[in-house]
Amino acid sequence: MEFAGSEKDFLNEVSSGVVLVDFYASWCGPCRMLAPVLEELANERKDIKVLKVNVDANQTLAQDYNVMGVPHLVLFKDGKQVAQTSGFRPKDALLAWVDEN
Repeated sequence: MEFAGSEKDFLNEVSSGVVLVDFYASWCGPCRMLAPVLEELANERKDIKVLKVNVDANQTLAQDYNVMGVPHLVLFKDGKQVAQTSGFRPKDALLAWVDEN
């Protein structure tokens, strides 16, 4: 799901359940590689909400979460940030990272 809104809207989106936020850019090769992986994950794991945030369109949010490079993934559980990582990961590694956090 592509995010478009204010910081308040973002906080509402991540406020409950497990939310995996993908900070990405359209010009980023690894981001384009990660997109289908995240789509598969979202389709297979209904307990995980995937939220995509374009850093070019949401620079303030990117700064708030210390995004220095893309793709940058931030994992939220019930509104609290519990983990973050950068770079491409294959689906199995990504699922393992989500589940261990």
